[in-house]
Amino acid sequence: MYRVVKLYGDCEPWWFLDASWEEDVIASQVFQNYDEALSYYQKEWVLLSERLPEKRSKNGLMTTFWNPKDLHWCEECDEYLQYYHSLMLIECGESLPPAFRKKSAGKRVRPCQFKQKQA
Repeated sequence: MYRVVKLYGDCEPWWFLDASWEEDVIASQVFQNYDEALSYYQKEWVLLSERLPEKRSKNGLMTTFWNPKDLHWCEECDEYLQYYHSLMLIECGESLPPAFRKKSAGKRVRPCQFKQKQA
């Protein structure tokens, strides 16, 4: 089985920093076979690319789209964060990487906190 997931938040889809990444999921569709999932992913990709001027892809089936004006103020880091509309096609089940598996919800790590810890 395969899953096409749409996300909206301040992290690109390849930044699964914590267990609460699913908070950013705005839509999810499950498919029995890869061809159906890929067709749906491609349709959603076209729709997002027509609406949003910027995009970046990794691994072919993870893409993030954004409008440079879609910024949200972060009180913790005292700066604006870019918000992304992301789309990914993943395989359901045991083969998912650990970051994709459901974990108990903990405190969400924000990109600004992550940057501060690195300094």
